[in-house]
Amino acid sequence: MDSSSSQILLTGASGYVGGRLLKALEASGRRVRCLARHPQALQSRVGVGTEVVRGDVLDKVSLLEAMAGVQTAYYLVHSMGTATNFEESDRQGARNFAQAAAEAGVRRIIYLGGLGDSHTELSAHLRSRLEVGRLLASTGVQALEFRASVIIGSGSLSFEMVRALVERLPVMITPRWVRVLTQPIAITDVIAYLVAALDLPPGESQVLEIGGPDQVSYADLMHEYARQRGLRRLLIPVPILTPRLSSLWLGLVTPLYARVGRKLIDSLRHPSVVSDDSARKIFDIRPIGVRDAIALALSNEDQEFVQTHWLGALSSAGEQRQWGGVRFGNRLVDSRTAHVPAPPSIAFAPIRRIGGGTGWYYGNFLWRVRGLVDLLVGGVGVRRGRRHPEELSVGETLDFWRVEAYEPDQRLRLAAEMKLPGRAWLEFEVEGDASGSTIHQTATFDPVGLLGLGYWYLLYPLHQIVFAGMLRGIARESTRGLRAEKRNDE
Repeated sequence: MDSSSSQILLTGASGYVGGRLLKALEASGRRVRCLARHPQALQSRVGVGTEVVRGDVLDKVSLLEAMAGVQTAYYLVHSMGTATNFEESDRQGARNFAQAAAEAGVRRIIYLGGLGDSHTELSAHLRSRLEVGRLLASTGVQALEFRASVIIGSGSLSFEMVRALVERLPVMITPRWVRVLTQPIAITDVIAYLVAALDLPPGESQVLEIGGPDQVSYADLMHEYARQRGLRRLLIPVPILTPRLSSLWLGLVTPLYARVGRKLIDSLRHPSVVSDDSARKIFDIRPIGVRDAIALALSNEDQEFVQTHWLGALSSAGEQRQWGGVRFGNRLVDSRTAHVPAPPSIAFAPIRRIGGGTGWYYGNFLWRVRGLVDLLVGGVGVRRGRRHPEELSVGETLDFWRVEAYEPDQRLRLAAEMKLPGRAWLEFEVEGDASGSTIHQTATFDPVGLLGLGYWYLLYPLHQIVFAGMLRGIARESTRGLRAEKRNDE
């Protein structure tokens, strides 16, 4: 099947796997059409040439319209997040999709489901995943059903659940399911399989089990995540917590995953390991192991955060201000803006001079106290100052910060080098407009463990005062600089 120029339909592009797959398909030059219930919410996230159409798998008519001219369709939809009967919604959606694909002349459906033994008593979640696969293959269209267990990647539900537990709980009472075997796979390898499936020759429907080279337990995953984050965690096994009870406990510890997480936990009673290695024989893909997958997830998270403007983090939270800052993965982000009637060159000048002899424009005494505390605990303090009062370059030190990124008159990002239970950044960006410039100030913290979270929330009220005062001071200096320039021009 020649898929290089044929139209591809992608469902679930706003989700975790679908969003990653969309970028991979676009990077490979494929023609992609995304099906979305709310196209306007997805439009800004697609590349040039990618089409976004309105549709819903529960609305067969909209599927027929979206599938016009489509050769391959990806089905990356599930209803676990709904409060209604998700099994019935999944069933109806898959049935509609399969029937519409057959009527529209679609030649292949590619589906990502869950790894589980169909001969055992499965949870509602896994049972529904397998049923969806069977329904997609029920109308004669070739269905390639990939089955995966834990997907390791920043943003994946399973990985975020492990992260939340390890980061927040120094001691964990672990039920029996924590020791059940699973075969994790990195999100990069999942995407590689989904893209490679486009180039397979036509044939019969097939189930393809995919996983990394390691079979580990959830306890092993927690220990490895803790090791890479430099955390010590004690897991105490007990036989009494059933998946149902532990899912309720999970909802208390990680409320973000209360609804979906409980359904996921119910799936952990049985091993989810690869029993058929057909995928390794068909595809020239060699998945990485658990240790490398976790390291890659943490590394990619750093890169993704750097590449994501602070407004993206705020908009993902659905509001502009909230107590404790906006969460972005494991990071806590606190942002504010100020508008000044000065061009970017003048608005950025106080930022370029920050620290050292100039100070921090607000609460310099507090900054000196923070530096003294840092010295007392073995840190560098503020004694390093800065190399030059006006000039900056990437890599040089600035008090107890280091310049990580610098674009004259546009951007300065500082990475903290003081002693902290985590990692911290302070970033400034200046954007010009018709009436002057907007100064963006962003403080970011990547807490390590419960101590890191406690540190952030304990100092958050003080940070609100200091950082807000700093931005006011920078804006004030920018206005003074504008007045001085005007006087010089007279």
